[in-house]
Amino acid sequence: MTKTAFLFAGQGAQKVGMAADLYEAYPIVKETFSTASRILGYDLRELINHDEEKLNQTRYTQPAILTTSVAIYRVLQEKGFAADMVAGLSLGEYSALVAAGALSFEEAVDLVAKRGQFMETAAPAGTGKMVAVMNTEPSVIEEICQKASVKGIVSPANYNTPGQIVIGGETAAVDYAVELFKAAGVKRLIPLKVSGPFHTALLKSASEQLAAELEKVTVKPLQIPLVGNTEAKVMETENIKALLARQVMEPVRFYDSVATMKNAGVEAFVEVGPGKVLSGFVKKIDKNVSVAHVEDLESLQALVNEKS
Repeated sequence: MTKTAFLFAGQGAQKVGMAADLYEAYPIVKETFSTASRILGYDLRELINHDEEKLNQTRYTQPAILTTSVAIYRVLQEKGFAADMVAGLSLGEYSALVAAGALSFEEAVDLVAKRGQFMETAAPAGTGKMVAVMNTEPSVIEEICQKASVKGIVSPANYNTPGQIVIGGETAAVDYAVELFKAAGVKRLIPLKVSGPFHTALLKSASEQLAAELEKVTVKPLQIPLVGNTEAKVMETENIKALLARQVMEPVRFYDSVATMKNAGVEAFVEVGPGKVLSGFVKKIDKNVSVAHVEDLESLQALVNEKS
């Protein structure tokens, strides 16, 4: 049997109407959304279908993506799919924790709604920015961030693929780093459409608030190995809370996480949730593994057909 890992989408993958066709087709998806709406106190399905502005606000984005991802995961379970390992990109780690049995869906919805609020208020829109640096050695990126730190906080935030590392921080410091990259001959620098400099020290207050919320939550033993973002290692149940608090202000080590899963024998990756960002990363990291994604009826059917 091929070892399979499920990867759960992170923030930025949201889109209006995501999983609407699955919502109509599967009672378990409807049930998942109605549970989330009850906990959140607003109609989440309605928001996803009709309110793009809110959907792109971190405090709404996070529960929307979590709920969509968990709903799709539940459909996969009903169809007999199972993962040997799981991981998620940043926010996606919470979907992975639900899939692995460490957090109940109800607790995860409540947590990510709060996490979204904390992250939004820790770095209000406009105080910071994020830029993807393409095809540049990690050591060069780290060194330039050090140099640019004279202007404020700036550091690597997401190690997505060896050819794409995102930096984040205070606007002036990030802008100065961009100047230094250009001077060093870096050709491609892509500003990201995110509301704040996530996974940097600017999120310290969010990290502290989240740590306090996590104290109220019961974490159960992991049923499936989960590779965490912060250390790119299989999480130990007793460290989950500390790692989740660190995760909002420390870099996401995605390509190292993929390497960890491959070293454990994973040969197939299925991205669960909106978009194809993670599948794209995995293809860039390793051309030889098999990659699929499930976000709607069509992609679900494709995976089912492949299995049969």
